[in-house]
Amino acid sequence: MERARLWKPFVPVAANLLLGIPAVVPLFLIWYLLSNYPLADLGWTQREPTENDGILPGLIVAVPVVGVFGILWSLINLWMRGLFAGASAATYWTLAAALTLAPYALLIAFG
Repeated sequence: MERARLWKPFVPVAANLLLGIPAVVPLFLIWYLLSNYPLADLGWTQREPTENDGILPGLIVAVPVVGVFGILWSLINLWMRGLFAGASAATYWTLAAALTLAPYALLIAFG
C-alpha cells in the first residue's frame, strides 16, 4: 500500500513523456503548415520549393491527426488529474504540456 502511494505521482510524468513520442507527428505537421504558409507569407521562413499543392491537402491530413491526438491527450490527462490531486490544476496542465513537448524539443535540439 505504501509502495503504491510513492509511485502515484510519477504515473502522470511517465505517461506524458510517453505521449510525447507520438506527439512528434502532429507537432511536425503543425510546424510544416505554419512554416510553409502564414510564416512564409510574412517573410519569416522560406517556403519548401516543391510545395505547390496549396494548404488544403496539408489541412486534410493535419486536422484529423492533431484532433485525434489532442482528444486522446486531454482524456488521458483528465483521467490522471482525477487520480493525482496533489497539485493545482494550472500546475498539473502546464507540467503535462511541458512533458509532452519534451521529446519533440529533444528531437529538434539533437536531431
